[in-house]
Amino acid sequence: MSGAPLPATGPEVLTVGRVGVDLYPEQEGPLAEVRTFAKSLGGTATNVAVGAARLGRRAAVLTKVGPDGFGDYVRLALEAFGVDASHVGTAQGLQTPVVFCELDPPADPPLLFYRAPVAPDLTLDTRDVPWDLVRDVPLLWVTGTGVSVPLARATQMRMLEHRGRPAPGSGRHTVLDLDWRPMFWASPDEARGALAAMLPYVDVVVGNRAEVEVAVGTADPALAAERLLDAGVEVALVKKGAEGVLVATREGTTTVAPVPVEVVCGLGAGDAFGAALVDGLLAGDDIVATARRANAAGALVASRLACADAMPTPDELDALLASASS
Repeated sequence: MSGAPLPATGPEVLTVGRVGVDLYPEQEGPLAEVRTFAKSLGGTATNVAVGAARLGRRAAVLTKVGPDGFGDYVRLALEAFGVDASHVGTAQGLQTPVVFCELDPPADPPLLFYRAPVAPDLTLDTRDVPWDLVRDVPLLWVTGTGVSVPLARATQMRMLEHRGRPAPGSGRHTVLDLDWRPMFWASPDEARGALAAMLPYVDVVVGNRAEVEVAVGTADPALAAERLLDAGVEVALVKKGAEGVLVATREGTTTVAPVPVEVVCGLGAGDAFGAALVDGLLAGDDIVATARRANAAGALVASRLACADAMPTPDELDALLASASS
């Protein structure tokens, strides 16, 4: 952990949703043969906030944990990373989720989620929401996982309605990370309906081929991006794996090439991409340049074994981008 001080002023970014404790094998092979694990902070929304803080942004997380030692760990880890943990609530009677990772294959490691009967972060209700912050924060980050159960879905929709879609050129953004996890949903059709309901309130959408297929009915990156723009989104970013990332706006589309690295663990690479996207959006940077930097952030985390702990610093991103262009 960085030991960074807590932000002195209000958050620039508020992420909403999944939190947990990731347990990474310290030996290769199937979980049945692993003897020891390393503990790390995890969860998509949480990792994005940590990554944004590493890049110098004032970040906060709206989520919930259980009344247990892992919940205490989540708050302590967030504070150590310089993330505002004041909106991390406690769900009595539930346990802080843990996730086991199996490093085979390393690029797309299987995950074993322990989130039963329901994860605390999916019990967010209107009493947990800092309504003024949701309305006023420069960037709000929401996820598809965050609408996978009725209570959390209703809460997140209320938040989006309260905030409204940011006006183009306002310097404010609401980002939807599609974050498709099949085990959290009854069916892709259920997920498609819930995601479609959010599109009128967001101006940026990010997801991979599988995620956009669930959201808009096609895995073709160009067609998916077109459908997202037709829904009123200003920026659509479709991750194409080894082929890079498609960046689409009303001015046109381009594909940003990936940054080649030796993959140790692909888990968390998308969250690092998200953190660098947050940083670029808040800075008002060109979206294609932002995507290049986000690709580099994802590559750096893919070359490391962890999520939150592996998030890059600005100097590390600059160095990788410089070496990639030389």
